[in-house]
Amino acid sequence: MEKIEDLLKDTPVPRMIKIRQNFKAPEIKDTAEAVRHAILEAGVLSRIKEGDRVAIAVGSRGVADIPIIVKETVKAVKTVSAFPFIVPAMGSHGGANSEGQIQVLKDLGITEESVLAPIHSSMSVEEIGKLDNGLGVFVDSYAFHADKIIVINRIKQHTAFDGPVESGLMKMITIGLGKRKGADSAHKYGFGHMAKHVPEMARMILSKAPIIFGLATIENAYDRPAKIIAIPAEKIEETEQELLLEAKALMPRLLINKMDVLVVDEVGKDISGSGMDPQMTGRYPTPFKKNTTGTEAGRVVILGLTNKTHGNANGIGFADIITRKVFDAIEWEKGYFNAVTSTVVNAVKVPMFLPNEKLAVQAGIKTSNVADLNQVRVVRIKNTLDVKEIWISESLLPEAMEIEEIDVLSKPAKMFFADEYVNEMERSHD
Repeated sequence: MEKIEDLLKDTPVPRMIKIRQNFKAPEIKDTAEAVRHAILEAGVLSRIKEGDRVAIAVGSRGVADIPIIVKETVKAVKTVSAFPFIVPAMGSHGGANSEGQIQVLKDLGITEESVLAPIHSSMSVEEIGKLDNGLGVFVDSYAFHADKIIVINRIKQHTAFDGPVESGLMKMITIGLGKRKGADSAHKYGFGHMAKHVPEMARMILSKAPIIFGLATIENAYDRPAKIIAIPAEKIEETEQELLLEAKALMPRLLINKMDVLVVDEVGKDISGSGMDPQMTGRYPTPFKKNTTGTEAGRVVILGLTNKTHGNANGIGFADIITRKVFDAIEWEKGYFNAVTSTVVNAVKVPMFLPNEKLAVQAGIKTSNVADLNQVRVVRIKNTLDVKEIWISESLLPEAMEIEEIDVLSKPAKMFFADEYVNEMERSHD
């Protein structure tokens, strides 16, 4: 019987060229000072009384300099003789259990030692009310029974729906602080209703829980802090809408956005809630999100999972081909929690998986329906967060040279495959 290796052996793999994408990127140079300034400028510390127990809600997303941001917030609370503690505010992430959520924080660099405050993690929640349609509204028990709550998050667009507020403080208040039950409730009717349910639930929580302010960040195209602002609780919804527009204007993208094959070295929950950002791949988990970048990829190939995702392969269902290494690394239940909670089950469907990276890429090329495979348009990125320096196939060089924001960094070279290198190294030591 013919093997898949025999079927793909003659599929040409193009030589690749390294390029740099240049975006407008305002950046905060001193994050710690920016946090201190934001909190003092907003005058929000006056809302804390001496001796108050202050819950600081921290999520699971990759927020630039999050350990610094959290530590400075802790220090600010201590200046008014209050007692801060950290609450994981991440819905059902971390395997929907308290230990898993502590581990997620640790992976982000947030430990009791690094931020100088205890972490109180539990999946216990208080139901504080219901929407008119009967959906329950929940708040983490530790946070709800604290004297005050501060919420920290990055403002950015969501990967699955469009709305006046998307992924930010309001969503953190609703789904993050709501833990698994809050996430279940907010997602019950699907992403077609999220733009309505997230602010409705957040308003109820803001009216009943002791939230005093939110600390919001927006990031530039290279995932560095561009702005940090402390927002009094009563102004969070209005201000977040303005910050979302700023965040969208700073978003990175693939400047060459029409490709036959997109190769992604790694995906993970630490990269995106969808494993890989749909704005980079053109693969959206729901029909409720508009494609604003025009990115189109005939085939998407995933070569690996990040270490920090701990086997959570949520999002691989939006790829066409993965490697055996990805398949073997999957811890199914973790992704299933996300899929069942979000009701987006396509996210954890398993694509075709090939024995190694080269065969996976060759399968992507062979099935791309390009008339001349020697002219296939291939783009390769490390992940959807890191798109400053990327690789393009030799066929895309003329197009790249016409784009002012692109610098060509290398000459054409053979495509690198990590598993081939590892095997070669092992043979050299035998």
